Amino acid sequence: MTSLATWPYPMWVAHRGAGKLAPENTMSAFRLGAAHGYRMFECDAKLSKDGVLFLLHDATLDRTTNGRGTGGALTMGDIAQLDAGSWHSRAFAGEALPTLEALARWCLANHLFLNVEIKPTPGQEEATGHACGALMNRIWPQDIVQPLFTSFKPEALKGAMDVAPHIPRGLLVDKFADGTGDADLKIATGLGCSAMVLNHALWNTELVAKVHGAGLRCSSYTVNDEWAAQRLIDLNTDGIITDRVDLFSPAQTGPTR
Repeated sequence: MTSLATWPYPMWVAHRGAGKLAPENTMSAFRLGAAHGYRMFECDAKLSKDGVLFLLHDATLDRTTNGRGTGGALTMGDIAQLDAGSWHSRAFAGEALPTLEALARWCLANHLFLNVEIKPTPGQEEATGHACGALMNRIWPQDIVQPLFTSFKPEALKGAMDVAPHIPRGLLVDKFADGTGDADLKIATGLGCSAMVLNHALWNTELVAKVHGAGLRCSSYTVNDEWAAQRLIDLNTDGIITDRVDLFSPAQTGPTR
């Protein structure tokens, strides 16, 4: 068995800041997640037209802002003017989409951990990974725990690896390419990943043993039910990404019940 990758991260990760409790990928969401005791946050990063990394999950702006069309087609100046909070509730009206740098600096100032999902606009996979690596090289001290880069796109992880090979990487998988996970594990090991981050329903005893045996950690998204969290704890997985920051204690490592 290969030695497991170093894993300095908390087990519980707040999805897009605070799950459903605040508008996703906004500073209000990350602050609310921290207020619930969470110390690690997942976010989605993509490139603006003028090459600035900003936070947005979808390729388009329509669902979570008052903008329309492809987010990456706008400059950061235009993106900063959008209302990314009113869709959620009146309490968050006028909330802005932050840059990845703003979130990273907030995490650094508050001694928090960061999981950056590289979520490129289609066609910008490698460039977005490259930009994420370059940003962290510039602002994140190498003598503290590094962010975790994750992506569904191997090209994005390769871009990050080429620029910042010291920053850990994890391959996100929603459905197995071959039905077993072997092909995805081969991609992850080929990219020097430290983890596989799977749709939580994909994990079973055999797969956890296989991934751990290859030296990688096992993490899951998006886990919002106690039964699902309990199953992953019983399987001895290493990370749980959740929307339910109001339900799960981030200090919890044992049974949920």
